[in-house]
Amino acid sequence: MDKASKIYVAGHRGLVGSAILKNLSSKGYSNIVTRTHSELDLTDTLAVRDFFFTEKPEYVILAAAKVGGIVANNTYRADFIYENLMIQNNVIHQSYLNKVKKLLFLGSTCIYPKNCPQPMKEDYLLTDTLEYTNEPYAIAKIAGIKLCESYNLQYGTNFISIMPTNLYGPNDNFDLEKSHVLPALIRKIHLGKALEDNNWELIKQDLDHLPIEGVTGDSEKETILEILNKYGIFTHENKVSVEIWGSGKPMREFLWSQDMADASVFLMENRDFPDTYQNSAEIRNTHINIGTGSDISIADLAKLIKGKIKFNGDFKFNTNKPDGTLKKLTDVTKLQKLGWKHKVDLINGIERQYQWYLDTFSKTLEN
Repeated sequence: MDKASKIYVAGHRGLVGSAILKNLSSKGYSNIVTRTHSELDLTDTLAVRDFFFTEKPEYVILAAAKVGGIVANNTYRADFIYENLMIQNNVIHQSYLNKVKKLLFLGSTCIYPKNCPQPMKEDYLLTDTLEYTNEPYAIAKIAGIKLCESYNLQYGTNFISIMPTNLYGPNDNFDLEKSHVLPALIRKIHLGKALEDNNWELIKQDLDHLPIEGVTGDSEKETILEILNKYGIFTHENKVSVEIWGSGKPMREFLWSQDMADASVFLMENRDFPDTYQNSAEIRNTHINIGTGSDISIADLAKLIKGKIKFNGDFKFNTNKPDGTLKKLTDVTKLQKLGWKHKVDLINGIERQYQWYLDTFSKTLEN
């Protein structure tokens, strides 16, 4: 890519897409095309066809997807598989038809089997049964990998698939109904700390910026307490506790979203499809894991966040709720051989994430 190349970033408002957009802009790329969902519905085949015909992007970064945590994935199973398949099929096919020079497809490490050997190597794809709660989403992402591979092999396209681990960073989703574990813990512990300090101004500011099931800062205190209780932020005899789903034992790997963006742009600038595999009779598993190669238990993650926010309450682990996969750690050997390694560690990342949350949703912080 050169600085004047026309680059379409699909999903530019999301966690990953916004980080990639920022990274590209900081490096001097000046011809970036974006569309909001209201401007272009990527599940609409005709609309996507017309967009590509008109804009003719030279490069495409496909970061658009329907995403969510364990609750959303398990509840909206049909939505997750249908919408993600449609987005991928439309964008990848139109990239082929319009002779896009290179496409980067972003998936997720949930593509690997539930009981996958650890750390997870690219070669472990399709070797066993998937985790049930996110199976529809995972199948869609596996289809995206195979779509890219198949177009490359049949048509000579240059489509690369990358599978990031759990991401967090600016523009993350803090909706307690749909968020992933790290932003959900940050918000719940933040609200728990405010409740602990009897800081109702902070609670009201938070709910005004991001209501929970329609409950805002203008709602009655009793109503606010009820919704906080529903989402696992309890107060009893002036003692506050925060509920965490599962046992706290599952191990998870987390990558700062701006590191993810840096890896994405690095691969777009420096690597091509033939770099993703070794010559053999069967070309498969060409995707690339993007991660740190280190993990932490959910319980220890909660303790880290608790320390940062200076929350004094307890955690209650609800073992009636699912743990999901007990360990999900990526093998990043392939990525590092291609020349990239992460820079932001988890402690530094949590500090940045919490500050971003305060700057965005809560304007007052009691020291």
